[in-house]
Amino acid sequence: MRILLLTHSFNSLSQRLWLELRACGHEVSVELDIADSVAEEAVALWRPDVIVAPFLKRAIPASIWANHVCLIVHPGIVGDRGPSSLDWAIQEGVAEWGVTVLQANAVMDGGDIWSAQTFAMRPAKKSSIYRSEVADAAVRSVLEALTRYPDYVRGNWKPTPSHEFKSAVRGIERPFMKQAQRAIDWQHDDTVTVMRKLNAADGCPGVKDMLFGQPCYLFDARAEAGYRGAAGEVLGRCGNALLRATTDGAVWIGHAGRVEYDPGFKLPAAVAFAAEAAALPELVRAVPGEIRYEEHGSVGFLHFDFYNGAMSTDQCTALRDAYLEASRRPTRVLVLMGGEDFWSNGIHLNRIEAADSPADESMRNIEAMDDLALEILRTTNRLTVAVMQGNAGAGGCFLALAADQVWARQAVVLNPHYKNMGNLYGSEYWTYLLPSRVGKERAQSIMQNRLPISAVAAVQEGLLDACFDDDTTAFRSRVKRMALELATAPDYAQRLADKCARRTCDEAKKPLAEYRAEELSEMKRNFYGFDPSYHYARHHFVYKIPHAFTPRHLACHRESPMSATACA
Repeated sequence: MRILLLTHSFNSLSQRLWLELRACGHEVSVELDIADSVAEEAVALWRPDVIVAPFLKRAIPASIWANHVCLIVHPGIVGDRGPSSLDWAIQEGVAEWGVTVLQANAVMDGGDIWSAQTFAMRPAKKSSIYRSEVADAAVRSVLEALTRYPDYVRGNWKPTPSHEFKSAVRGIERPFMKQAQRAIDWQHDDTVTVMRKLNAADGCPGVKDMLFGQPCYLFDARAEAGYRGAAGEVLGRCGNALLRATTDGAVWIGHAGRVEYDPGFKLPAAVAFAAEAAALPELVRAVPGEIRYEEHGSVGFLHFDFYNGAMSTDQCTALRDAYLEASRRPTRVLVLMGGEDFWSNGIHLNRIEAADSPADESMRNIEAMDDLALEILRTTNRLTVAVMQGNAGAGGCFLALAADQVWARQAVVLNPHYKNMGNLYGSEYWTYLLPSRVGKERAQSIMQNRLPISAVAAVQEGLLDACFDDDTTAFRSRVKRMALELATAPDYAQRLADKCARRTCDEAKKPLAEYRAEELSEMKRNFYGFDPSYHYARHHFVYKIPHAFTPRHLACHRESPMSATACA
């Protein structure tokens, strides 16, 4: 079928659906929902059989839904309505939630139901649940709905009105959740309540609050049972996180947005309030921090869970130090686990935006990323594995390729390119790593096309070594088992010898220092040159400024309206 994805932004859910639909053989084009007239034009150009709307912030106009099948992907159970669906579910601590695919009509979220899926909720950030459980359920629901389309056209099937749909749990209409309903009462809210409020607002919009007498938005919280204090008091810091007391414990606040900057401009909490945080005592966390290491037999596992996958200069340096320390341990395999939600998305654009000189900080950050990648590439005394539990983008993708093997969950989406960030050239030794896996011609295609790649497709073309259709728990168990098998494999010594021989041969052909120098020469032009595209793109990204038009590499209908090959 010809399908138009109509979406507010090409976010994680939109990308996942785009990949899944194309894998099923559909012709898919994307239009960002900027204005009714623009959406109408896109429909006229593409002439879709079905319009799928995975992420909208406003209603589809009647001029479209009255004449075309428009399937809304709503992140709520049957009967749920409203723009803050997932927020309410998390804040109220429901045990089960879901995704409903319904047909657009005059009633917002009130159309007939084509498909519905449910899932068990877990205590986690909204952004994490959205990228995982919601995305998985959305894919199942949309694919199921599309299988019913031929019968719908022939008149052999029709969607079920919401009030007639049989379901074990039903939702209700909810209003937009305002900050007054998210507000934390530090004098009365216990840790569970505070965590639910912060998790429900994570990603966007955050919880409006006060720190050190100044208004701000709070994000990225973790419960802490090891400290107590006067409710609401900031007790201390650990790294860039601040510890704040609740009525029965405390929570670590990882990130904050100063109101004078913008609610969307998040920084590590101790960076956003640098002067105030400097006067606080340094504490030891009972909960895991950003970087932790564990060993099982002859395998070391290095975890690095950076918020939204962004890696600042300091974080890159800290991870490099941790990697070097892990490399001195008596293990045979070192597994780089990344975080549960992201492997890595490369340099930290928010920290760069906040720097006195964004150009200088960009250069420091990319140098630190390169230093980390170099240590992985130069590791010759053991085998290394990069494990993608979550999505990866830009330099984060190539950091993973520095390992000997890369394993991923099947649901992972990769964006192994830089050009969307103002034609950024990129570094992390990509000019060495990418062609060695997929060939020079395909490497250039990947970098120029600027499109997401599924884990399945990445394995098929050699970008990744393996992917598995597991949930996160089963995947971690599988990784542990596979890593232990790798460490004890009869051909381990031969594999290690072959690795060292390849590295020696490659270095003789062209030293890594030469690749790095060439890449950084291009990056300096991006950071300091006459073309300000990178700085504009970074600013728009950090401040969440919506696109003024749909990028042409997504809007196939604007290149060749009736060409099936445009989106093949």
